This record gives sequence, C-alpha cells and structure tokens, in this order.
Amino acid sequence: MKKLLLTLFIVLLCPVLSPGWGFFGHRTITQLAVYSLPSSMRGFYYRNMAKLIRMSTAADERRDQDPLEAGRHFIDIDHYGDDPFGLMPKVWEKAVAKYTADTLRKYGTLPWAVMETKEKLTEAFKQRDTVAILALSADLGHYVADAYVPLHTTENYDGQLTKQEGIHSLWESKLPERNIAKYKLDNEPGRYEKDPLKDIWQVIQESYGFLGDTFDKEEEVTRKYTPETKYVFSHKYGKTRRSYSDAFADSYHEKVGGQVAFRIKLAPTLVASMWMTAWKDAGSPDLDALMKKVPNKEEKDKLDAELDAWKDNLLVEQGLLLSMQKMQAEVRPDLINAAKDMAPLPTDAEASKAEPTPVTTGPVPGAPVAPAGTTKVKTKTKPADGPAQKEKVKADKPAKTKKKPASDGWDTPSGSGW
Repeated sequence: MKKLLLTLFIVLLCPVLSPGWGFFGHRTITQLAVYSLPSSMRGFYYRNMAKLIRMSTAADERRDQDPLEAGRHFIDIDHYGDDPFGLMPKVWEKAVAKYTADTLRKYGTLPWAVMETKEKLTEAFKQRDTVAILALSADLGHYVADAYVPLHTTENYDGQLTKQEGIHSLWESKLPERNIAKYKLDNEPGRYEKDPLKDIWQVIQESYGFLGDTFDKEEEVTRKYTPETKYVFSHKYGKTRRSYSDAFADSYHEKVGGQVAFRIKLAPTLVASMWMTAWKDAGSPDLDALMKKVPNKEEKDKLDAELDAWKDNLLVEQGLLLSMQKMQAEVRPDLINAAKDMAPLPTDAEASKAEPTPVTTGPVPGAPVAPAGTTKVKTKTKPADGPAQKEKVKADKPAKTKKKPASDGWDTPSGSGW
C-alpha cells in the first residue's frame, strides 16, 4: 500500500504534457497532405516527402529552446468567457488591443501562428528558397493539424482540472496509433483558401465543440473500470509515469473513435490547402525547376501507385504509411505489473531448482577450440658449454575480424527516408 501511494505521489509530481497529435499523427497527416496537393506542386513535395515528414515534429522538438513556441500550438479559448468566439477578435492587432499580447501568448496563439507561418511560406516561395519552403511547410502543417485536436482549445488541456490526467495523450496519440487501420484516410484534395484566417478559426471552433464528448465519454467509461484496470505505471529515466491501459483505451475508442478518425481525416486537406494558398499567393512558381533532377519513370510510377492506394484507402494495408514503418510490437520492460498479473512459474522450472547441474571436470563440450596459429610454443636447448636456455617461438596470429552485430529489429526500413 505504501508503494502504491508513493507511486501515485511521484506521478503527481511528474505530469506529462503531450504535443499535438503525437509524432505518429503529425507524420500521418503530413504524408496525406502531400498526396492532396495539385500535380504542379506534388512532384516537389513528394520528392522531399520523407524529409518533410521527419520535420513535421520539429515545432514540438524546439519548445525547450524557444519560450514562445509552446503557445503557438494551442489557444485556451475558454479562458475568454462563455462566448469566447463572439468576444475574441480574429485579427491579431485587434485581439492585442483588447487583451494585450502577454495575455494572448499566455493562453495560446495558435490561429495567428498559422497565419504568420503561412505568410513566411509565401515569401519563401517567392525567394525560391527550398530549405525555407520545406521547414515552413512542416511547421505550417504542424500548427494546422494541432487546430483539429479538441484538447488544444481549453485550459483543461490534459484533464488536470477534472481528475482526468493523461486524456490528452490518450486522445491524440494512443487512440490513432492503435486504430489507424480502421480509419478512412482517403481525404479530400486541397484547395485555394480565399480567407485562411476565417478557415482556421472555424476549425478551432469545431474542435472546441467536441470537448464535451471528449471528457464525458472518458468519465462514462471510467465507471466500468477500477483504478487497477484503468491505469498502468511505467518507470523510465528515474520517473514513474501513469497512463491509460490498453483495455481502457479500446473501450474509450468505442465511444470517441469516430470523432478522432473524423478529425485526422480532415486535417490533411487543410494542410495541403494552406500550402497551396501560400504557393499561389507567391505567384505559383515552378517547383519542378527547384529540383536538381526531374522525376524519372520509376519515381512517377511509385507516386502513382501510392496515389491509387490513398484514393482506395489502402495505404495501411499495403504498408505505405511511413509513420507505421518504424513501428513494431512494443516491448515494455519498464512496465510495473501487479504480482497477480505475472505468469506463474512453470512446475518443471520449480523442480529443476532441486536438481543442481552436475559439475564437469573435463573439457566443456562445445567450448571453442583455439584457432591454429595462435598457440605459443616453448623449447628448451642446452648448449654443450653453457647453461640451458629457453627459446620462445610464437606463430603469427591471424587477422582479427570484427563481427557485425545481429539486427535487433530496429533497422531503418529500406526506402522509408527515416
């Protein structure tokens, strides 16, 4: 009992804040967004898709370096009253005049981060700066995707105000990772956005509308579980963390899975639309001219096959979803399980304890034999007119060869770009 209380105390001291959608979700959305582009943009983005997918989580990774970065991923709109969308000015300058920049940054600047990054991407297109185009496309896609997560629109972002800690990671990471094969990923193509600021605010308002079910369904499912079956604990890097069990996640997904699938399907379309809008606002520069080599037939055929799989919702089935290619059965050696959940010791194993293995005094069977050419030979000679002398003869050693370690199953998949 004391250990359980200590564990819970440590958990409370070590809250886990989850970035939007998790790496898996952001990478999935980015790949689908590339397919959603028009042909005049798709070749360039597809050529750089693996790099773009890797960079899609860069905004989360630099939170520690940039004190303003975290606020770009959310907007706690419920802080601004009972009618926040009616009270909040949509234009940054007007919002600052009403609430001050410090207040806005404290409670999140997501919609304005989207617009600022979109304008920077437009300028990068004008300058034909491929490095900036890719980096800003990744950031813009990340912020747009975050807007589709309901828990990025509230002060109760991780259920910490309603004793539902961990719901953030559960909703945006664990549910899609466990159920992506059930989702329809054949999203609509991108389009030019005449009013991108209005569109991103609309997405945020829709996400905010899902908050009720997000919290209520968790509470409903909780009534069917005990604390022992609802949570699991893990110990890593000197910290004990609590998370929802797989069984609870599956039950929760039965209630809100449609909501998660719906948001993850809509996000790539708006990401592609924002990329396209920035490109068109820059004068629609020729992106093929920015590639060192024009796409060859093999690359075009590969893209066509992936587009067909995307349209037929077969990306997961055909193993073409890059966010899944590094995933494998998760091994959790750090998981702290109750003794009652552990497998019983086999009876033959118990019996073997009482029968010690006999000690072998002779050569051990199977022991390696010293290779030829490595044995030291000693000879003793006695000259006629002097004392005996020892002579050592050492044969040349064969060159040592370094064995390549066996694969541990985490090798980079061929052609994945990871």
